[in-house]
Amino acid sequence: MRGETQTEAMPGKAATPASPPSPRASPWKWLPVWQRNFQVWKKLAGPSILGNLADPLLYMLGLGYGLGRFLGEVQGVPYLTFLAAGTLAYSVMNSATFETLYSAFSRMHVQKTWDAILNTPLTLNDVLLGELFWATSKSLLSGLAILLVIWVLGLYADFAMTLWLLPVIVLTGLTFAGLGLMLNAVAPNYDFFLYYFTLFITPMVLLSGVFYPTDALPAWLAAAAQGLPLTHAIALARPLVLGYWPEAPLLNVGVLLAFAAAGFLIGLRLTRRRLLR
Repeated sequence: MRGETQTEAMPGKAATPASPPSPRASPWKWLPVWQRNFQVWKKLAGPSILGNLADPLLYMLGLGYGLGRFLGEVQGVPYLTFLAAGTLAYSVMNSATFETLYSAFSRMHVQKTWDAILNTPLTLNDVLLGELFWATSKSLLSGLAILLVIWVLGLYADFAMTLWLLPVIVLTGLTFAGLGLMLNAVAPNYDFFLYYFTLFITPMVLLSGVFYPTDALPAWLAAAAQGLPLTHAIALARPLVLGYWPEAPLLNVGVLLAFAAAGFLIGLRLTRRRLLR
């Protein structure tokens, strides 16, 4: 018949319809998702950056100058210098967390952006990888802004050492982006995120060494704090600000990578289960 393709069967063999070639796999298939988020973010870049920076900057400058007058030195440095590294890690964590919770939840559940993307050749893996790297990119901007403040105010011992903070910022953002995607996968609404902040983020900020050394805590609480990802991010960042190498960088990096990988993989599985209901 005209307009139809016919497959001529060979003697002794069943006719099999020709199947179209599958698209070639690429490790960069997530990039359009990242680009889409970037194009949307550009329209509100100013308020977005201001919102991510206001809170950590107020903590660093307000507490650093305010409490610093009464505390003097902490671990042999001015309190503002001590606080700078903790604020850096805190800012990166906040940026990645908010992006993978509120913004990603809006794209997944409210705006149905993910559904639209999944009607293209992209897969759920590509969508979540795009979200992961986009949140990491936004957290890098937040970290760079705090790092710029550290440089301008001279809150460092060795400028060259502070350049190693750049990979620390990326790794920290990746970690909390992965954890955020895991929670996003099970959140029924925006209010659910309050549990995450109240039960996990806030206690972690108070116990991980942002505002004071962890050895000021009771021994059992200090030991428990070693299992928190923010503790390991600060364990990498603070020595670099103060001009010396971290004591256990491989351990710190390994813990952060483990949290990032576990969060992303669990989030991927839970998100797939949720979207296929």
